[in-house]
Amino acid sequence: VRVMRQAHPNDIATLVDLMNEFYAESDYELDRPLAEKAFADILADTRLGYVWIIDENGKDVGYVVVTLRYGMEYGGSIACIDDLFVIPQSRNRGLSTAALLQVRDFCKSIGVRAITVEVGHSNGPAQTVYRRIGLAEVPGRQLLALALASPAHAV
Repeated sequence: VRVMRQAHPNDIATLVDLMNEFYAESDYELDRPLAEKAFADILADTRLGYVWIIDENGKDVGYVVVTLRYGMEYGGSIACIDDLFVIPQSRNRGLSTAALLQVRDFCKSIGVRAITVEVGHSNGPAQTVYRRIGLAEVPGRQLLALALASPAHAV
């Protein structure tokens, strides 16, 4: 079942609105101009990644952002599920799982060698969805990060 379509530059306003709703759930204030630029950048250059809009009965109810990088460990491209969001009233209907299955199949079709995602330790529902398509913790590994610029949200 196909539940999403590839996003285009004319979808940026919708994407930013959905991202704003996503960030508001964590009490983050979205920097809308930065988010608009980020969507414009990724939509203009598939070397950076891909964006899809999740559709339910003709209504835009969520989005997925996948970014790409090269990984020596896999000798090829690694996809990162950077954002996955479905509006609350459309949750628990299988849309996230269906979207992730489409992402997985798309990644395989373009030669991606692995898929990663960063998920909060306390976000059980998201962990459940990601595990459904085969994502799992990597034993003995920990994500470390150093921000070199401000994020698109403010706590």
